[in-house]
Amino acid sequence: MALFVPFLQVLFKEKKEELIQPVYSGEFIDYFNYAADSFNYKMGTLTQEDPKGALFLACISIGLAFFGKTVFRYLAIWFQSQLRMAVVRDVRDSLFEKAMNLPISYYTNERKGDLISRMQSDVGEVENGVIAMLELFFREPFAIVINLIVLIYWSPELTLFALILLPFIALIIAVIGKSLKRTAKQGQEQMGRLYSTMDESLGGIRIIKAFNAIPQVVKSFKHENLKHQKLITKAFRKRDLSTPLNELLVTVVMLVIVWYGGVLVLEASSVGSLTGSQFLGFILVFSQLTRPIGGIAKSIANLNKSAASQDRINDVLNADEKIHEAEKPIALKELSGSIQYQNIFFKYKNENVLKNVSFDVKAGHTVALVGESGSGKSTLADLLPRFYDVQEGEILYDNINIKDASILDLRNHIGIVSQESILFNATVKENIAFGMPDASDEEIIQAAKIANAHLFILDLEKGYDTNIGERGNKLSGGQKQRVSIARAILKNPSVLILDEATSALDTESEKLVQEALDNLMKDRTSLVIAHRLSTIKKADTIIVLSKGEIVEQGTHAQLMEQKGAYHKLSTLQGINE
Repeated sequence: MALFVPFLQVLFKEKKEELIQPVYSGEFIDYFNYAADSFNYKMGTLTQEDPKGALFLACISIGLAFFGKTVFRYLAIWFQSQLRMAVVRDVRDSLFEKAMNLPISYYTNERKGDLISRMQSDVGEVENGVIAMLELFFREPFAIVINLIVLIYWSPELTLFALILLPFIALIIAVIGKSLKRTAKQGQEQMGRLYSTMDESLGGIRIIKAFNAIPQVVKSFKHENLKHQKLITKAFRKRDLSTPLNELLVTVVMLVIVWYGGVLVLEASSVGSLTGSQFLGFILVFSQLTRPIGGIAKSIANLNKSAASQDRINDVLNADEKIHEAEKPIALKELSGSIQYQNIFFKYKNENVLKNVSFDVKAGHTVALVGESGSGKSTLADLLPRFYDVQEGEILYDNINIKDASILDLRNHIGIVSQESILFNATVKENIAFGMPDASDEEIIQAAKIANAHLFILDLEKGYDTNIGERGNKLSGGQKQRVSIARAILKNPSVLILDEATSALDTESEKLVQEALDNLMKDRTSLVIAHRLSTIKKADTIIVLSKGEIVEQGTHAQLMEQKGAYHKLSTLQGINE
């Protein structure tokens, strides 16, 4: 914009009576004055000799300057695009990896939708913050410094007067920014609740339709969505207020400067005073100074908004994983002795779930856990692969405390078949080989045969290469369970945990699955959780739990003779022998 001054000099025919060619002193600090004086000397000479040529040269100079600005601005955007997406990728990678490492207890306290919101919406805000930071630290300050140098060169007095007024603008913008961060955080938290509502509703669509609850669910969603809309609207209004307010305040400052500078021009008497064309140039450059100042205000607003998101991301990244690795883990081998639960105490928050529980699971034996819902059966099973850690007592694997072993090594020796078949939106082959990418086709097929799954898999559209849909919903309950069992067979673990693996199946499917389980459990150490007592009559030891304590243990025959809690449960299920 400073190049407009010679342009104005040509139009207003302002020229000095005597033009003196500048001489460079050789000092670096004097170079900028020399360059400016040389340009003005050449323009002044050309203005006197050929005004139209001077006008054309001024236009060319301005055109080249704007062309250079456009090129460099695009280059800045070109490099920014790589940096901003790399930051987003890294933050999202870190969040997902942390989510995978967080203990199961974290997900009982937090909404899954809120975690997805942090990975999506909050990471998007961080992306905006990256751009705001780059502009705040690298672009806008340079633009301000360059403009100020030009303004000070023309009129130090007028520039100082302008700078005295600018801090008031910064103070007002800072107050808005603090309020914006608070509102933005509330908006992001509400987005998490919105994601949770969507996730729960889509996951439970069958029940919603079956109970004619669509109006109720839609009403609940609209209520949460309206709250989110109001909060985000409020945040946008606060963020967008900073720029127009900043422009208004700068305009007021500029009008004051126009008045004060105009007085200086009208009262000018000395040779070094501000000329009319320089004053117009000063106003042009000062108006350009408002753009980077406005940019800084906008960048600070975006940074405040992204700071709220960064706080939410850090809450996850800094969350205690609780299940910690041993510093010098002891390697585990295939179980040869026993697994020992010794004086186990465990509580969720303040509620005792297990109280002084002790028992052994000998290698090659099957131990069944029975009892009413909430008696602690599943918790005992979850403690073995360290989904949770005991608060008191210890679990020994061949006399090695499982806390002294590597978590990966421990879980490599454990296979799990749960009541709900957890399958993924992939092919049958990929689901059976899940966690074992190097398994051969022959090994996968052999595992499927042992699990009574091979024949129904061959009947599928593409056999083992058939995609089974989200959560395996293209398969029946019995088919899903047999694929889960095939996955456990392929892993060939030392220890097997069966968590009510047949309780949700019909009689025909249960028979096929039970055969598959018998094949899987053959000569293998097994910990079985069962509600259907008919499935665990052959267990080597049956442990009866009630309110987190062992009340009975022994074989089926022994417990039936005692006529206690187990006998009562068996009688209720029609088992009299």
